[in-house]
Amino acid sequence: MERNLLTLGGKWISLPEFREVPVTQQSSKREVETASSLNERLGLSFSSVSLLMAALTHRSYANERQDGSMDNERLEFLGDAVIDLIVGEWAYRHFPEQPEGMLTKIRAHLVQNERLAKFAQQIDLGNALRLGRGEKTTGGKNRESVLGSAFEALLGAIYLDSNFEKVKNFVLPFIEPHKDTILNAINEPKSQLQEKMQAYKMGPIIYRVVNSSGPDHAKTYEVEVEINGMVMGRGSGSSKAAAEREAARDALKKI
Repeated sequence: MERNLLTLGGKWISLPEFREVPVTQQSSKREVETASSLNERLGLSFSSVSLLMAALTHRSYANERQDGSMDNERLEFLGDAVIDLIVGEWAYRHFPEQPEGMLTKIRAHLVQNERLAKFAQQIDLGNALRLGRGEKTTGGKNRESVLGSAFEALLGAIYLDSNFEKVKNFVLPFIEPHKDTILNAINEPKSQLQEKMQAYKMGPIIYRVVNSSGPDHAKTYEVEVEINGMVMGRGSGSSKAAAEREAARDALKKI
């Protein structure tokens, strides 16, 4: 069996089908059942449970076991490319009036790790992950970086097990709800700051309430935004969200 892939030159080339990675003997019955349950709950219809389990396997688990378990980093690499194409096509079709620069921003906004982690939370992916003991005890199943990477790995696994259309149909329900709000979200100061920091490979961005004053019905909040351990902006507002926006706006002036 062969899988087709469209090249940049517009020609179709054939790629060999993915070779299944065996489930190791050390994989517990519970882990297999968890993967099978996720498969059924999401309607993924994986033909290879071992491929799905690989997508759920964090590097910390594979390093601890050293039993031949495949971690999900290669699948994450593939899933990253797949979701870029899906979201890029979606943006192209839904925003015909927008120039290339804005389409790039739309895609970046929807595929940033923070967003992918939220998608993962929507399907309770964290509870299905195979984590090493240290990663598990420090809350890895709820960690943004772990969840975002696992979501991409899941997409890579779906693609290998099935085809591009299957992944596309899985991803679109996550991004469709953002269609009417994404342009405003991109122009929002916090999003602009996030985009700049990703471009400069800087972070994390931390917003911290440093003061609040006034009666409960009319409070004023003061917020600082910290980047790489340095306070880069300050702002105030009638809500925490408004104060964060002003702090982000202040930071943008200084970057």
